[in-house]
Amino acid sequence: MFANTLVDNTVWTLRKASKASKAPIWKDLESRISGPRSNRSEVNLGRLAQVTKASEVVMVPGKVLGTGALGHKLTVCAFSISETAVKKITEVGGKVITLEELTKKYPEGKGVRIIG
Repeated sequence: MFANTLVDNTVWTLRKASKASKAPIWKDLESRISGPRSNRSEVNLGRLAQVTKASEVVMVPGKVLGTGALGHKLTVCAFSISETAVKKITEVGGKVITLEELTKKYPEGKGVRIIG
């Protein structure tokens, strides 16, 4: 379907989650990720720190970059994430999870925020 197998696998995972739970969040994420690459968002950790509260679950349909400081725990799932961002998230006690883990733990999408 797509030239990039990562995009293809992500879209199929989201479709499967959407069909299984009928939750609109997975359909929305599918449309954001399957669109043009130039439309995917890039979010810095400093921005995540500003718009989130402690212990939130966040999905970024783009790339998380390591610029800025994060002062609280977050659970982050992203299409792509830099090594610096992963290091900073785990240093404050947060977690970086895969899309499969996110859809299994939150099948209805409740408590998951889309940022970006």
